[in-house]
Amino acid sequence: MDVAGFEKDMKMKRRWKILIGICGSLVALVGFGAVYIFTANPPPAEIVNAGPTGEKVNKDGVFGNFFPAMADKPRPAILVLGGSEGGLSTDVSRQARALQEVGYNALHLAYHNAPGKPGKLKNIPVEDFINALDWLKAQDSVDADQIGIIGYSKGAEAALLIATRYSGIRAVVAGMPSSVFWDGMSPENFIVSNGSSSWSEGGEPIASLPYGLPEDDVGMLSVFNKGLARVDEFPNAVIPIERYDGALLMVCGEIDNLWPSCQMAKDIEARARNKNGPPVTLLRYPEAGHGVMGIAADEKDRSIRIFAQMGGTAKANISARRDSWSKILLFFEQEFSKANSSFD
Repeated sequence: MDVAGFEKDMKMKRRWKILIGICGSLVALVGFGAVYIFTANPPPAEIVNAGPTGEKVNKDGVFGNFFPAMADKPRPAILVLGGSEGGLSTDVSRQARALQEVGYNALHLAYHNAPGKPGKLKNIPVEDFINALDWLKAQDSVDADQIGIIGYSKGAEAALLIATRYSGIRAVVAGMPSSVFWDGMSPENFIVSNGSSSWSEGGEPIASLPYGLPEDDVGMLSVFNKGLARVDEFPNAVIPIERYDGALLMVCGEIDNLWPSCQMAKDIEARARNKNGPPVTLLRYPEAGHGVMGIAADEKDRSIRIFAQMGGTAKANISARRDSWSKILLFFEQEFSKANSSFD
């Protein structure tokens, strides 16, 4: 080897050493970053006060705000569930208060990112919801034979999880629902499929559907669409709606850009029909998005503004909320009145 060749060879070796060193540093940084991401809890969620007509509950594993019915005899009760925001949010609290105003007991339950609860929405025990329902049924103001659930987004997924495992739920309202149980909402599930489930039972993760990888031009919607494209590979992740023996009302916005809630709602409806499941009513709003269900508020309201970024416009979402909420109240009234004279 001549001098020029020797120097060229040495330069090449130095370059490889530098490259290997850089790669090693990146791996270390990514590793430490991954450990931090996977173990750190999210910032604390909003925890609203119960206010003058409600009472805070923090006992026996139940954390939430209870709004008792103002009546002289036991009345129906509704479990109210928020979504991936966790805690006890203002937007969901409005639903609980509105239900109280028309004569229902309402328990706005926190199931993650709240005191005494997991920080991340992964492997949340179904037993936590069952415990909350048992607590709710034991209240003096509650008719234990008249129980309903309302939830939106991940709270709708939770509502269907409960309804397919807990007998005696008369009516379920699922806003922006999911037709499957998803992997846990934790970054490791974008690297290792089925690293965790959103839910657990008996200490074991419930079968769940992995996410797909996001696309820049579509964002989170692609994560769920790609996951649903593989649903045949994970049949046990599909919500077994046929196990629910009550009535179901679903609400969705056709231009939901967070996840394809209308498509998933139609999948639930089809499965219920094909497998002799419960009666299903589906309310679809063509111009609304992921903010389609809830209490209508001013366009300047923080929740309304945030939801307007998830499909539809603030005006379209408010209109859909106003229309769907009246139908939700009618749905609860009809279902509770079928079963018991406590609904007058």
